Amino acid sequence: MKKIAAIFFAVLLMASFVSAAEKRGTAKEAEALVKKAVDFYKANGKEKAFAEFNKGFKGKFAYKDLYLFVYDFKGVCLSHGTNPALIGKNLYELKDPNGKQVVKDLIEIVKGNGKGWYDFMWSHPLTKKLEMKSSYVQRLGNENIIIGCGIYKSTQ
Repeated sequence: MKKIAAIFFAVLLMASFVSAAEKRGTAKEAEALVKKAVDFYKANGKEKAFAEFNKGFKGKFAYKDLYLFVYDFKGVCLSHGTNPALIGKNLYELKDPNGKQVVKDLIEIVKGNGKGWYDFMWSHPLTKKLEMKSSYVQRLGNENIIIGCGIYKSTQ
């Protein structure tokens, strides 16, 4: 009986790892979500786009653990898919636990290259654990706005 219980527990544990892995977005999916968001913004305007992006996992701009964030070049959060309390706040000086100035650095990437990837530590939206995150950001046309989406890199 103990052997059956141990096997059952092992199967459950493996299933939970598979389930958690299936809920993680990929770099390709993050880039696609940003492109979809840029197209939606251009077609529908700022107000409608941000309202849709802010729906997070209840809307069409979140997938698995992927969600969107939007900042202007001054560091003001214009939209956030998981934390509406950040909207309207200037987060230019926001630092991750390692001291990286996340928003400032994301803006600098976009100013320099128009788009790119950046690694930092952030709280996972589903597990709430601090994890390494790699975010893809892109400038919105000629506007001083960045749209981004990040993937979480599990330490397991």
